[in-house]
Amino acid sequence: MRVNATPSGSCVYTSQVNRLSEKQVRRCPLCSSETTVLFFTSTQKNLERTYYQCRVCDLVFVPPEFHLGPEAEKTRYLTHNNDPEDAAYRAFLARLWDELRPRLSTSGRGLDYGAGPGPALAAMMKESGYSIAVYDPFFYPDRSVLCANYQFITCTETAEHFSSPRGDFMRLHEMLEPGGWLGVMTGILSAEERFADWYYHRDPTHVAFYGENTFRWIAKWLQWEVEFPRTNVALFHKPDQMANAR
Repeated sequence: MRVNATPSGSCVYTSQVNRLSEKQVRRCPLCSSETTVLFFTSTQKNLERTYYQCRVCDLVFVPPEFHLGPEAEKTRYLTHNNDPEDAAYRAFLARLWDELRPRLSTSGRGLDYGAGPGPALAAMMKESGYSIAVYDPFFYPDRSVLCANYQFITCTETAEHFSSPRGDFMRLHEMLEPGGWLGVMTGILSAEERFADWYYHRDPTHVAFYGENTFRWIAKWLQWEVEFPRTNVALFHKPDQMANAR
């Protein structure tokens, strides 16, 4: 689920983008650099939009003029199968949890950030003995949980929906206790991936695409450590002692 919902409105197409300034369209929403280039143009029916890539952090992003409005976005999420009792869905989420759990203490407080309509991962973590809070702007919008601190945070199939990834990752940094872990699962763009054929960019709610170099940039910016234990999983560790990230 996207955590930073966009202003109301539906998809806007190329003719409208042309009326915008270059700075509005091309500023990277992660590192704020204007050193971005046109990366790909989709002409697929109902997905006519452009994608830019940042030359600093390697993020591939869709300009905000193409983002769905909140109602259309929520409707799209409700078509997903997020049943907490579905064995196949649990197995999918276990790809992250199986890697994160051995790095945690045997008890602790965590947050499922972008939990979606059926917080299956939160249920799995509670079954493992952890205290879990959930947040989702559409389905679990209690913002008081964003004022607490956590020993670990999970972010599964969520980062690709971030319309303002810089703000989201800074928020995660502030909520994560020193020594804590952030587990992210998203489609990670590889150098070998042919973007035009990659299914992941075809979801209209997916607006931010990360490669391993992008996650390394985030780790350096926030003074974290990062590892990639398996495909499409990134684990960030916040050191016990660190200076303030800018």
